[in-house]
Amino acid sequence: MNTFPADSGRVHDAPSNNWVYRALPRALWPYAQLARWDRPIGWQLLLWPCLWSAALASATAASLGSFSAGRFLFHVFLFTVGAIAMRGAGCTYNDIVDHDIDMEVARTRSRPLPSGRVTRFQAKAFMVLQALVGLLVLLQFNGFTVFLGIVSLALVAIYPFAKRFTDWPQFFLGLAFSWGAIVGWSAEFGGLSLAAVVLYGAAIAWTIGYDTIYAYQDREDDELIGVRSTARRFGDNPRPWLIGLYGLAVLLMSLAFVAAGAGFFAYAGLLVAAVMLGYQILVLNIHDPLQCLALFKFNSVVGLIVFAGLVLTLLVRLI
Repeated sequence: MNTFPADSGRVHDAPSNNWVYRALPRALWPYAQLARWDRPIGWQLLLWPCLWSAALASATAASLGSFSAGRFLFHVFLFTVGAIAMRGAGCTYNDIVDHDIDMEVARTRSRPLPSGRVTRFQAKAFMVLQALVGLLVLLQFNGFTVFLGIVSLALVAIYPFAKRFTDWPQFFLGLAFSWGAIVGWSAEFGGLSLAAVVLYGAAIAWTIGYDTIYAYQDREDDELIGVRSTARRFGDNPRPWLIGLYGLAVLLMSLAFVAAGAGFFAYAGLLVAAVMLGYQILVLNIHDPLQCLALFKFNSVVGLIVFAGLVLTLLVRLI
């Protein structure tokens, strides 16, 4: 991980060559760091379940003769903007809630709030601004999808507190981060289906798995300050748990594809993704924080592969 002098304006665990530090004036760096613009992996992982669901729904719509390429591309654009805005708002909210905890953890002590580079009032104002962007995006969808988006705020609000009362805060992260798996479907059809609900379950299991790997970076600090996590719960032998979680994710995703009548390329993409998930489990070294971070980030490629398979399925339907 990167280490910087206290007055460098950087954070301990973010890339020092990110576009944020080249393109934005120094006064805006703390806000970019609150939103994690210098760490795009978060909004990417939030985005993939949205895009999986949108592509799966679009392939189903193509079979029914109701597919619109313009609508699909517009939804992809909206989900991307919404993921960036809401992930930023969620991270800002999380930093406000965890202000005192972040001061005690070496990896997070250099973040804008614990380092004093922004005030709590400034962070709250920035959070509201990002949430308003997310609301503007949400209002472009149908009424049922707007309702689902509002419901998801309860999950977002609960997550930062989960580490205080359960060993499974990653489950609550999964509930919030995977919500796009049902929203993508509802944006297309104005309602839900078994396929969307099962896909949501798959995304939750996937999220718990990859965020457990991420949490091993902080396990020692978490033990010292009493913060709970699946990394602490699984201890020194997380592989059986990860096999179960990633295996459940693949199983549920395949069942979602069956329920939606997905084509060959969807299953081919899922097979490649399953191999990538197995690779993570095989090589994982929980005592190497840099490797844990790299494997966590590798899950964006997993999400991309699943999405590519679903898009190919859609394209085949249109030929």
